[in-house]
Amino acid sequence: MRELVVGVVLKPQGIRGEIKIKPFTDAPETFKQFKKIFLDGEEYRVISVRTGEGAVYLGLRGVPDRNAAELLRGKEAAILREEAPALPEGSYYIADLLGSEVVTEEGETLGVLKDITPAAADIYTVEREGKEILFPAAQGVVREVDVENRRIVVDKTRFSEVAVL
Repeated sequence: MRELVVGVVLKPQGIRGEIKIKPFTDAPETFKQFKKIFLDGEEYRVISVRTGEGAVYLGLRGVPDRNAAELLRGKEAAILREEAPALPEGSYYIADLLGSEVVTEEGETLGVLKDITPAAADIYTVEREGKEILFPAAQGVVREVDVENRRIVVDKTRFSEVAVL
């Protein structure tokens, strides 16, 4: 079973064991669909969910108070990949893109996608020969995404205009 990382625990929230999570999703409300969540591989049943100010607040079975919640600080929150909600056409889970080969339309390899920083236009970090190249996935830069074959095709001209070496 493959897990999909959906956020990271920032801190305890209040005294009743609730945790505050920084979501790695475009819509924090998606957490309301999760029945269980994994924190560093350990399964927890979700008993309450609320969202606000770009954060998700979870109440979990087995986390009765602030002290228990404190032990979860910094842990990655994940769900089972097969339980992930379907995404609209043209949207992808970050975990499904990481490790993809980034190439130009002409077939020139630019590197391997190592990280994505969510923003208005997500910032992709590509590693090539030990060096990092950053570029926004802005309109006209990314031409094609092939999740199955782990390949992202970019427009060479637009890429060269926006990439930071």
